[in-house]
Amino acid sequence: MLSFPLVEQDYPEKRAAAARAADFAEISRAYQVAKAEEQSSRCSQCGVPYCSTHCPLHNHIPDWLRLTAEGRLREAYELSNATSTMPEICGRICPQDRLCEGNCVIEFSGHGAVTIGSVEKFITDTAWEEGWVEPLTPGPARGQSIGIIGAGPAGLTVADLMRTRGYEVHVYDRHDRMGGLLTYGIPGFKLEKPVVMRRVDRLAAGGVVFHPNFEVGRDASLEELRQRHDAVVVATGVYKPRAIKAPGVGAAGVVESLDYLTASNRKGFGDEVAAFDDGTLNAAGKNVVVIGGGDTAMDCVRTAIRQGAASVRCLYRRDRANMPGSQREVKNAEEEGVEFVWLSAPEAFHGSDAVAGVQVTKMRLGEPDASGRRAPEADPGAGFRVDADLVIKALGFDPEELPRLFDAPELSVTRWGTVRVDHKTMMTSLDGVFAAGDIVRGASLVVWAVRDGRDVSDRMHQWLKAKASAEKVAA
Repeated sequence: MLSFPLVEQDYPEKRAAAARAADFAEISRAYQVAKAEEQSSRCSQCGVPYCSTHCPLHNHIPDWLRLTAEGRLREAYELSNATSTMPEICGRICPQDRLCEGNCVIEFSGHGAVTIGSVEKFITDTAWEEGWVEPLTPGPARGQSIGIIGAGPAGLTVADLMRTRGYEVHVYDRHDRMGGLLTYGIPGFKLEKPVVMRRVDRLAAGGVVFHPNFEVGRDASLEELRQRHDAVVVATGVYKPRAIKAPGVGAAGVVESLDYLTASNRKGFGDEVAAFDDGTLNAAGKNVVVIGGGDTAMDCVRTAIRQGAASVRCLYRRDRANMPGSQREVKNAEEEGVEFVWLSAPEAFHGSDAVAGVQVTKMRLGEPDASGRRAPEADPGAGFRVDADLVIKALGFDPEELPRLFDAPELSVTRWGTVRVDHKTMMTSLDGVFAAGDIVRGASLVVWAVRDGRDVSDRMHQWLKAKASAEKVAA
């Protein structure tokens, strides 16, 4: 260990930009064993590991780095898997530059962070290849059942942990495939779909019952699910797109980011997608403008490149240093041909029957706002037009109106629309109904959803045990 003064930081090799822009395969090649051991050996084995402290899951990062450096890969996998139900997925899509790697001590010393995410991915991919990932084995049957609304990372985490404890688990999801945004939101070049489906298949083989194409409020009310199960978990994520208020925003060709990404991912599965086939949600041959600066915007611009867009521009109202998305994703997008137009915001959309362009207002950064970031403000008289045949709105998401959708007006929400919970118990205003993931904290990260799923499993397990004891006494 501590080889960072002698061994340089070396991420897995990326495929050439032209080659990777032609398909939806992941852009980085896998580490070989010797390279993974070498890069793991750069860890300084800090007494206070900031990487673990800044990981929402508090993964035992220095420990499994040391095991990897020593060639003890199976032990490294078991330690990594002890705190995360899907480490190979987190290793691919977590923003390590803002979390573990961004807080690595040797990054501060100028030697470049340990490549934690790439090693995490390598460890668990190796475990799958070697057969170390064991089937889900249910615990002794408890005679209690759980209903989980939503099959995203939070819901799948709860399903995994509660089935292991012996509960009967049913997962309800509005889509025809499980995985939520892992399946239909995140493009394959960041997360290939077989990586998600093998996790889903493992749960199904372990007895988790999935109910696809099931909408709470349509196929059953929340109250009916409460009667059907001993406990219910709301893990729906946030899907309501934030709006743009500007003239012409309703024109044909101005589309929502999630609609666009879902259509692309469905085509990747081989589905028939009418809105893609007729060109509505297809960037081929078009001048594309994406509005936003988060990770969803990065997914959209890079998807448009792969669909054969004539040009792709990203408008963001702040500068590069203040954008919320991953800087690595920005670099990847620039390599693939995306043009970023910093300090710019849409003022209006040109076109009558269909969008033909975006009128852009130049922005400048003013005084810091409540979050500490410098607030963008219009720069008078500095506007211009950008031609566009397809405009994709990627300004983030807010919670849907779950009390209305679930026909459950008694379900309490905050003024932001998130589900109100007691953070000690993770229970909502309804007895026996718990909540986890984005729907509690607003739009967040996959790794936070996994952590919330883990936390709510622990709280719900204790509550269900107490419920069973009380019922036994009453009987």
